[in-house]
Amino acid sequence: MKLASLLLLGCGALLAAPPIVIQNANVLTITKGSFKGAVVIKDGKIVEAGEKVIIPPGAQVIDAGGQYLMPGIIDCHSHIAADSINEGSVSVSSMVGIEDVLDPTAISIYRALAGGVTTANILHGSANSIGGKCSVIKTRWGKGAQGILFEGAKPGIKFALGENPKRQGNTPNVRIPGAPISLRYPATRMGVEDVIRQAFTEAKQYQKQWKDYEARKASGAAVIPPRRDLKLEPLVEILDGKRLVHAHSYRADEILMLLRVADDFGFKIKTLQHVLEGYKVAKEIAAHGAGASTFSDWWAYKVEAYDAIPYNAAIMVRKGVLVSLNSDDAELMRRLNTEAAKTMKYGGLTEEEALSLITINPAKQLDLDNRIGSIEAGKDADLVLFDKHPLSSFAKVQKVLIDGTVYFDRDTDLSDRNRRQLEKQKLLDKEKQNQPKKQGGPGRRPA
Repeated sequence: MKLASLLLLGCGALLAAPPIVIQNANVLTITKGSFKGAVVIKDGKIVEAGEKVIIPPGAQVIDAGGQYLMPGIIDCHSHIAADSINEGSVSVSSMVGIEDVLDPTAISIYRALAGGVTTANILHGSANSIGGKCSVIKTRWGKGAQGILFEGAKPGIKFALGENPKRQGNTPNVRIPGAPISLRYPATRMGVEDVIRQAFTEAKQYQKQWKDYEARKASGAAVIPPRRDLKLEPLVEILDGKRLVHAHSYRADEILMLLRVADDFGFKIKTLQHVLEGYKVAKEIAAHGAGASTFSDWWAYKVEAYDAIPYNAAIMVRKGVLVSLNSDDAELMRRLNTEAAKTMKYGGLTEEEALSLITINPAKQLDLDNRIGSIEAGKDADLVLFDKHPLSSFAKVQKVLIDGTVYFDRDTDLSDRNRRQLEKQKLLDKEKQNQPKKQGGPGRRPA
């Protein structure tokens, strides 16, 4: 090996982060029970978790002091850090994507991090029957737009049913004096189904065109590829099982409608989002294989939500549905641990079942349970340390690690506030000093 290569290897070894051991913690693994012990982290991964572990040489040791360590919280429905979320001009906007409008400086990322959230599914809005593409992020505060993306996450897309996608049909897109008013289709729930069916009919044809092209090309024929359609390509990915569908829904009738449409076209709904009447059709949801990402106790904020009940999550769990709790709100996102606790009161879920709703279950709904959602060897070291049991309303996040790096520390946050405030004031004062002085006295215009 050349000397330069040896030197580079040596530098890499010197710069490599030391292993981390979090010891003396009440470890809530979610999938492997709970114990008083330690977790060993190396190269961003969990390498060991148990009552007794071997502390690697040179490891950084964090004494949890009997506090509670759990996997990072996962929010399967969020809109934080997105500069805009709705392309409302058309009912099928599968050509657009949230990745293009992510703002890594959004303070909501830091606030979610401080609430223990380490992964979030950032969805397009619900103005469209078939909306835009989603982005899964890790709340790596301080990283750039590419740095917060969850590398290797399976791509998703947002669908929406009910009032939201048909509401756009009640107002004109453009008002031009003297011109006829043009309404966007659909304007009814019937129309929403039709839009989805028509889109997948076109996607099937587009899929066939490309398959025929590839077959002719493989045979050696000189062929011209079909014209690319950026609207239909994501839908073909759905048909091929390469893109996950997350569908905004409320009412039982529209839930059943979408499941039947998906069955007709041969694809699966990965999650029904909100799904407030899911308890009415839980058996059908389970039979299709769809997950449900719901609220803990939001209802009556619109007519569609009048039949929502706080027992919804627990009933669906008992009927065999893979259930998670989501926020759909930057503030609620900071308290998903207490949202999970409500399912113990409303439905009698166990502590482990309640915590699963914000950890391993949403990880499965995002096809990321091999990476996150539980404390197991080989998984990403995304961990949250609470001072009390996370299902307690008095619990506060003390530390958050993502990929083995501490991204939030409560003590550091509190101690830095005065320094940050002074730094902010200096910058404001400097800006004020650099502002040009106004010329001219009272009653006189500046020259």
